[in-house]
Amino acid sequence: MAKETRKRKADHIRISLNQNVQARTTTTGFEDIHFIHKALPEIDKHKIDLSTTVFNHKFAAPLIVGAITGGAPESTKINATIAEVVEELGLGMGVGSQRAAIEDKQLEKTFAIARKKAPTAFIIANVGGVQLVNGYSLKEVKKAVEMIDADAIAIHLNSLQEAVQPEGQTNFQGILEKIGKIAKELNKPVIAKETGAGIAAEEAKKLETVGVKGIDVSGAGGTSFAAVEFYRAKGRGNSFQRRLGDVFWDWGIPTAISIVEVSQTVNIPVIASGGIRDGVDMAKALAQGASLTSLSQPVLRAAVKGVKETKDTLSLLIEELRNSMFLVGAGSVQTLRETPLVITGKTAEWLRMRGFNIENYARKGRN
Repeated sequence: MAKETRKRKADHIRISLNQNVQARTTTTGFEDIHFIHKALPEIDKHKIDLSTTVFNHKFAAPLIVGAITGGAPESTKINATIAEVVEELGLGMGVGSQRAAIEDKQLEKTFAIARKKAPTAFIIANVGGVQLVNGYSLKEVKKAVEMIDADAIAIHLNSLQEAVQPEGQTNFQGILEKIGKIAKELNKPVIAKETGAGIAAEEAKKLETVGVKGIDVSGAGGTSFAAVEFYRAKGRGNSFQRRLGDVFWDWGIPTAISIVEVSQTVNIPVIASGGIRDGVDMAKALAQGASLTSLSQPVLRAAVKGVKETKDTLSLLIEELRNSMFLVGAGSVQTLRETPLVITGKTAEWLRMRGFNIENYARKGRN
């Protein structure tokens, strides 16, 4: 089992780096989110404060490198590189699913390197929600947390990926109750995290009710795990699973929509992820109500090259965010969250049909 999990993790890295696994027809929806340019910003760009405190941790900028990897030998260098940079820049990071290391102690070092290289950064452990249904208990969750001395744990929800994966586990019955049990018994914040298909208001409310302390929406429009599984099935000559990956390639709730659905429904921090590719996307997500932003794919591509490339990638994102804030006159992350936005197109249509108030976004800051 551990060997199989390890191979799957290696496949995921290889395919993500060598194939185009981005959404084909579904977009993040950020193209429908518009800032109102401020011709009189009345602030000094160099004095903009990007810091924010979430989960009782101060971040130098509202940015986390999302869960990428772990559990395969090639993961060690990737996690070490990312950890070194987030430590230097005062950011956070999540590791990939720790299932492989829970099954095989020898793989723990592929994850533990993150804390070793980032002693003070905010680090998020990671286990699959479906594993809680299929035998994992508080014991395994604690093991994942202790392995990297994590500040929080993400319980990832990947029903789409499991549904199209040849070896997928698709019994999710009772998953909410299991997540609630962990949230009550663990002395660290539990973050519910989707994996590229988004979270809707109804699920967000249920998750908050059972004690989850944060929600990472991971919406559609970025990396598609159905696409990753399409390529895995193609490589194995499995035409049945390949067809499933192809049909469900663009399944999910676009990120910009999911941020509104969740942030207007719950009173816990929302992490915006899923196809965020630049600082303008980050700024839009924060103005929509997210507390933090997260991205994975661009950082994975930089991390396989080295520390300098990773630092350059993240520093540029932060500078793009700063520029966006300057152009809307937002001197702090809190002020950015009060900045007006105009929501148009399919995103506006969806949110109106679902009963969300989008006019309020456009009227913020007018008094």
